[in-house]
Amino acid sequence: MKILIVSDTHRMDDILKKVIEKEKPFNMFIHLGDLESNETKISYMLEPDCACFIVQGNNDFFSQLPKEKEVSIKNHKALLVHGHQYGVGMGVEILKDEAISRGCDFAMYGHTHRPYLKTIDGVTILNPGSLGYPRQSGHIPTYMIMDVDDNGNFNIETKEIMGA
Repeated sequence: MKILIVSDTHRMDDILKKVIEKEKPFNMFIHLGDLESNETKISYMLEPDCACFIVQGNNDFFSQLPKEKEVSIKNHKALLVHGHQYGVGMGVEILKDEAISRGCDFAMYGHTHRPYLKTIDGVTILNPGSLGYPRQSGHIPTYMIMDVDDNGNFNIETKEIMGA
């Protein structure tokens, strides 16, 4: 199973479309918020059989998207949030504790516009960075690809979009 994970696109649909075209085919699409009312447009970019999960970010004003979501990925459970509600700008401890309390072994967030990948106390915490306004050194737009085999073994890779 191949999963495309993005966040903080902030209406930069041309970059998102480029990433989707580059990474096809994939089985699941996860957007961790701050798409700014483009959920319908984004859904048309995906293949009809692709599972799509999108959560609301702090800049998704008037959105009807859920603020958080729990999803199953093979034999894993993932908590999807934008992250501002868990104070991720100051660290991931609160988010990690929330994931543990819900029985999740993944916690995925956005908001900081910086890629992050670390396993703490059995929870793999990840942030794909931002396709719209990256804030890490070099300011290169990033996203993540997660591959999960039939046994639930996973590999997560941070990828960059050069020249975006």
